[in-house]
Order: sequence, then structure tokens, then C-alpha cells
Amino acid sequence: MFTGIDEVDWASMDHAYGPADDVPGLLYGLASADPAERESALDGMYGAVHHQGDVYACTLACIPFLFELAVDPGIQDRGGVVELLTSIGGIDLDEDDESELDELDEDEIEGVANYAMAAAAVSAGSAVFFELVADDDPGVRLAAPLALATLHGRPERVLTLLRERLPVEADDEVRLALVEAAGRIALRHRPLAGEAADWLSRLAAEAHPPGLRLAALSQLARCAPDALPGDVVRVVSGLLRELRSRSFLPESAAARTPCGDEAAADRATSPTLVGQLRELSAEESAGRSAPWAADLLRTLHGGLDDRVDDRTALLTDQLSSPDPWQRLDAVRMSGGLMRAWRGSYEGLVRLVGVQLADPEPRLAEAASHVLEELFGLAAPAADALAARVAADPGAWVREWASGPPGLGSAVKGLSRLGDARVLPALAAALERPEVPHDVGFAIRCLGGAAAPLAGVLRRRLGEVGLDEGAYDRASPLLAGLTALRAGEAAPEVLRVLRGAPEYRGEWLRTAALRALGSFGPAAHCAVPELRRLVRRPGSAEATEAAEALWAVSGDAEAVLPVLAEGLRAQQVHDCRAAANALGGLGRRAEAVAPRLRALMAHEELWLRVDAAIALWEVSGRTAEVVPVLLTAWERNRHVRVRVAECLARMGLAGAGSDAARVLRAELLSVRRHNAMDGGYGSHDTYEDEKLLALCRRTLLEDTGKGTTS
Repeated sequence: MFTGIDEVDWASMDHAYGPADDVPGLLYGLASADPAERESALDGMYGAVHHQGDVYACTLACIPFLFELAVDPGIQDRGGVVELLTSIGGIDLDEDDESELDELDEDEIEGVANYAMAAAAVSAGSAVFFELVADDDPGVRLAAPLALATLHGRPERVLTLLRERLPVEADDEVRLALVEAAGRIALRHRPLAGEAADWLSRLAAEAHPPGLRLAALSQLARCAPDALPGDVVRVVSGLLRELRSRSFLPESAAARTPCGDEAAADRATSPTLVGQLRELSAEESAGRSAPWAADLLRTLHGGLDDRVDDRTALLTDQLSSPDPWQRLDAVRMSGGLMRAWRGSYEGLVRLVGVQLADPEPRLAEAASHVLEELFGLAAPAADALAARVAADPGAWVREWASGPPGLGSAVKGLSRLGDARVLPALAAALERPEVPHDVGFAIRCLGGAAAPLAGVLRRRLGEVGLDEGAYDRASPLLAGLTALRAGEAAPEVLRVLRGAPEYRGEWLRTAALRALGSFGPAAHCAVPELRRLVRRPGSAEATEAAEALWAVSGDAEAVLPVLAEGLRAQQVHDCRAAANALGGLGRRAEAVAPRLRALMAHEELWLRVDAAIALWEVSGRTAEVVPVLLTAWERNRHVRVRVAECLARMGLAGAGSDAARVLRAELLSVRRHNAMDGGYGSHDTYEDEKLLALCRRTLLEDTGKGTTS
């Protein structure tokens, strides 16, 4: 085995973690009889030789030896080797990658060349996968169809093979892989999409097992959504009911789960990423009658895309299932739908709330996390959240192995609704030795309803020792006092401002200054300290102090020079802070209008927006400001809430018809403005709903009527 491996100059090559002289050991490890050694070797291949999908010279050198492993029936776990080859050779370079070669540096050009050589090398050997689709090892048969669909240069031959193989394949999961491979061919080779879709449509309609029909519908949604049946929700719901009635795990699949695999016990002690992923997958699949159904449904939902009503109806059915695992999947998919798409979700949210009382802890916890991210949209589940919080005081605060404690998801969800029923949980959290880091944000969401907490916030802040840990202990308390505008706590805040330690002292002073500013005239005792801090114009701290001094004393003459100097700061962040503070002075700061006007041409888009808004606030001029704001709106979707807030204050009479057109177009969009493929932020839904509310309010004030969207 591995003829010629010693002739390769591995030491002259590198991988992600240095010289590649350890690669032969990894290849031999893949051929080992020891399951733990095989797993460790596969982990090393993905971690170093094919790190995050990268292809190095040593990756290319491995390809012949990986093929040798893949076809040797004496090697175990060859399915993992086939998957590795598919990943190495399956990277597609799009036209942009190829057309922009002149703009890449030397390392980037080498990377692109390596991807191309890997694709060519693996594709050249991909004919062996034709034989592997009938291999005795079901794991190999599971990986081979997708390898062929991804790598082989004759996709029409592959599609024919898939059709021929399906009737004779006995393993349920492999049959699903054959169907998935057809969908991949349809996506990668559009001339074959019609032929693939015809076959998938027949599979979906004929008397096949429900899992296979669901797989065919999922792939149709991916590659030919127009070919889906008109009553797809009814059909899929029926298939899910049929799957529930067949409450057993296929024998072929059970044989490969860790519970049925004798080698799993040997691998369990192997601390590898591959092993951890396998264990997580096994934990997720345990107890499920059809563990692959969740992936099929995720694929189906992805293919349905903007068909929000259909997806909502399907999830409503899933959430009403007697199978807790189908409901768990539906909760997670509901979160994905509501994060990315706008719609009417009251019924869906109410059903997610029902899951909070389920005895299965993973289901209740998943529902809590989904509702936590919805903010106001979680209102239909408010009673369910309140009941969950009241029933489980032990979950009010979550402890972590590293980092400070945080509020439990149900507590955060109820707080973000502004629901006062969460006050006992927050009061208890404030009495803990270490206050949760996010308690201040929860109080801000509650607003005035959290006023009873002001006393304990003040007391705990007075107890904070001003040592190196002061910022971590004081910042959540300062955030809470800031949200409540609790001016009676000014002496305690002033103590922190004066005694902030060197470690994270700038952060702590900023938090204290913002608290004092929120107190307004009630913080008059801090005026001497604020005047001392503004004597260093141009610094970020002076800008924060000037903003607080203006809020506390209203002394525009004292703060205007400091903020004007802040507009010349070297750091964009500091310059933006000064512009925002100047906007708060209104016409009293009109003297800085020329400087703000100049900043509207700055290369940093966010600074241009802040300068434009401040210019309108200090001058009242809209003609030169609105075009800057609307241009930023089109160029960066994440700036839209900030722009919409300004347009709402202007009113359409000031903003003009171009602004009205932009706002109406936003309301007509079904996709959330900040939706991302492959990621999301915890406040994304909140920000988008805020944007929609601002657009509606501005248009409503202009017409006196509601919008039609």
C-alpha cells in the first residue's frame, strides 16, 4: 500500500499548522485497524491538510493515496475517505474568482490554482465511485452518490446510474443519498435539471416509502420548485404522519448508529473534532424514528424560500405533531424562518410557546431560545414564557465554564417583551454574588416597569470594589441605572467615575459617563468632575464627558468647543461619537455645520451617515442631507434603521418623494433587510421589525392612512 509515499518530499510542503512531514502518518492512520487511530487521522486531515476547505501542495500530494484507501475493501471507515475526497475536489471556482485573478496576491493565486488542480485530480479518478455505489460497505455506498454528482465529468451517466441503482439498493439512508445526488446534479448541470426533476417528481408521486418521497420533494424544492405539487403542504404533512406511524429506525441505519456500532466504544475516548461531531449527531438522533427527516425538511424549507405562507402552514402542522422530535425540529426551523422572512407569525409563535411546558428539556430550551430572539414578536407566547419563568427559578441564571453568568433565555424573552412578571427573576439575579452580565440590557427592555429595581442596583454599585475586576462587576449595574435614568444613584456613579482602575478604566468611565448623562439635571453633583474631564478636548473621554455635561447642565458654551474638536479625531469611532453628540445640541451647534458637511464626503459610510444626520439636526437643512442618507441606504443595508429614524423625525414633508419611494419599497420586501445566509445576530429580528415600524410610521404621518403592504 501507498507505493511511492516515501518518495514524496513532504517536509518541503506546509499545511495549516506548519511542515507537512506528519502527513504520511495521517495516511497510514486512515488505514489502521484501530478505530480511534482512524478517527484521529481523519481529524488531522480535516484540521491541517484540508483546513477549513483549503487545499495545499500536500493536499494535492495526498489525493492518489486517498483513492488507494477508498477502493481497498480491507480498509474500514472508507466512507469518510470518500467524503474527504469529495470535499477536496468539489470546490467550484465561479466566474468572479477566475476573472479577478489579476487582483489577487501571490498566495491567493496559488490557492486558486490549488483548488483547480485538486478538482482536476479528483475528477480524473472519480470513475472509481461508479464501482463504489455497489460496495459491500453501506458507509461507502452512502458517500459515493454525492461524490459522483459533485466530481464526475459525465453527469448524464451519473444520473442514469442513480436511477438504475435506486430499485436495487436495500439501505434506506443510501436510497436517500441517491435522491440527494440527483438534486445536486440538477443544480450543478442546469441542462439536466428537467430530466432530474421529472424523475424526482415520479418518486414523489409513486407508492414509495414516505422517507423517499419526502427526499424527492426536498430535492425538487431545491432544484425545480415550480415542479412541486400545488398542495405540497398537505402532501408533506401526510408523509410526516406516515413516518410517525412507522415508529422504528431502519435496521440498516440502526446498524451504523453509535449504539449499534461496537467500534463506537473504542472511538469514544478519542478527543477529536470528528469524534465530537459524531457524538453530537448520535445524541441528536437518539430516540428518533427517522433521524434523517430533519435534514430533509430543512432542505425542503430552504427550497420553498420566500413562500412564507406555505412554510408557516407546514411548521404549524409540525408543531402540532405528537412526536416531540418533529416538534423540536419545527421549533428550530421556525426560528430560521422568522429570522429571515417577514410574515404574520402569531399562530406559529403561540405554538412555539406551547413547547415551553414540554417535559423534553431540549424541546423547551429550544423554544426559549427562539422566543428570546423575537422580542416583541413573542407577545403571543407571553403567558407561556411567564409560566416557564415562574416554574423554574433554577433556570433564571445560567452559569458557564468560562465567562460571567448570564440570564436564562426565558427570562430574557420575557424581559424583551417588557413584561413586569419577570421582575422577581431579575431581582433575584441582582442579589447574586456575581450579577449576570446582561441584566442591564433586560432592564432597558423593561423600561419604567423595572423602576422597583433601582434601589438594589444603586446598593450593589456602591458595594463594587474599584479594583481590576471593577468593570465586569459594575457595567451591568451601570447599564441598568442608565436605562432607568435613576438620578438618585448619581453619588454612587460618581464614585466609580473618580475611582476607576487602570485596567479597563476607559470602558468603565465611559459607562459611568453615559449613566450620568441619562440622569440629566438630577446628576448636578457631577458637574465639577465633568468640567474637569472636558478640559482634554480631542479625546474620546472628553467627548463622552461633554455629552454628559450638556445633558446635566445644558451649558452649550462649555461643550461645543470640545465636541467640535472631537470631529477632528483620528479614529472614526471617536469622530462619529462627536457628531452624534453635536446633533443633540441642535441649532446651538450650527457653527460646526461646515465641518459636518465636509464629513459627508468621508470614505467611511457610517461616518457619512452620522455627519449627515447631525448636519440636519444643527441646521434643519434636508436638501443636501437626504441624498447622502438614501445613497447609504442602498449601499449598506445595516445602516437602514439609523437612516429611517432620521427620516421619521424629518417627516416626508422634509424628506421628500425619493424617501417615500424607498420606504414603500422596503415595506414591500418579504425578506428581512439584514437576513444573512449562514449566520445571524441575536438582535436581527428586532432591528428589522424596528425598521418596518419606522417606515410605516413615517408613511402614515404623511398620508394619514395605513400602508397597503
